[in-house]
Amino acid sequence: MNLSHIRQQLQDRKTLLEARADKTERDASHRDEAVSADFAEQATERENDDVLRTIALESKHEIDQINLALARIEAGTYGACSECGAAIGEQRLAAVPYSSLCLSCAAAQE
Repeated sequence: MNLSHIRQQLQDRKTLLEARADKTERDASHRDEAVSADFAEQATERENDDVLRTIALESKHEIDQINLALARIEAGTYGACSECGAAIGEQRLAAVPYSSLCLSCAAAQE
């Protein structure tokens, strides 16, 4: 497992998510544009703002997971299940590089 490559992938993803979270928060708060004067349009904008806030929250959650994965890399525990200590499969880490659980423990938590 190439940890420097994984670290770079995680950092790149984190940068992308930080930009996404910032953009969606800016759009949802209407910092860069005024709210429409039309009441019906305002209702639609509020619905869109809710979606944008959800996207921002999901991005921040993934950023938190990435930060934890980066900390595990630094601590030398990356790739080990935080529940049982078994190795997390490389395919799982390739799909979700911030996974902290092996497939068995992840399935048990669901």
